[in-house]
Amino acid sequence: MARIMIVDDLAFIKVVQRDILEKHGHEVVADASNGQEAIENYVQTKPDIVLMDITMPEVNGLEALQKILEIDPNANVVMCSALGQQNLIVEAIEKGAKDFIVKPFTPERLLAVIDKILGQ
Repeated sequence: MARIMIVDDLAFIKVVQRDILEKHGHEVVADASNGQEAIENYVQTKPDIVLMDITMPEVNGLEALQKILEIDPNANVVMCSALGQQNLIVEAIEKGAKDFIVKPFTPERLLAVIDKILGQ
C-alpha cells in the first residue's frame, strides 16, 4: 500500500485516480489543483508517491516537481500528461520525475507505475 497525493486541475481526473487507487488498497492522503497547493500539501503529508499533472494554472507540474525535489530529493513524483506533450515528459524525467503516465491512462498503467515505484 502506498500513501499517494493526486495533483490535477481537473476534478474528474482526481476522482478517477482516487477510485482506482483506493480500490487497489492505496491511500490518497492529499490532492491538489495546482503546483503551489501540491508543494504545500507535500510538506504537510509526505506522501510515498505524487501523481502530478504537467499543465496546471499558477504553478505548473514541472515547477512543482523541482520545488518538491528541493524539499525532498527522494520524492517519488510521477508526471501525468496529455498526448502530444512528449517534450515536457522528457524534461520532467530529466528533472527527476520517476515515471510518467499519458492521459487517457488505463487503470492497469496507473497501477503498474505505482507497483514499479514501490518495488524500487
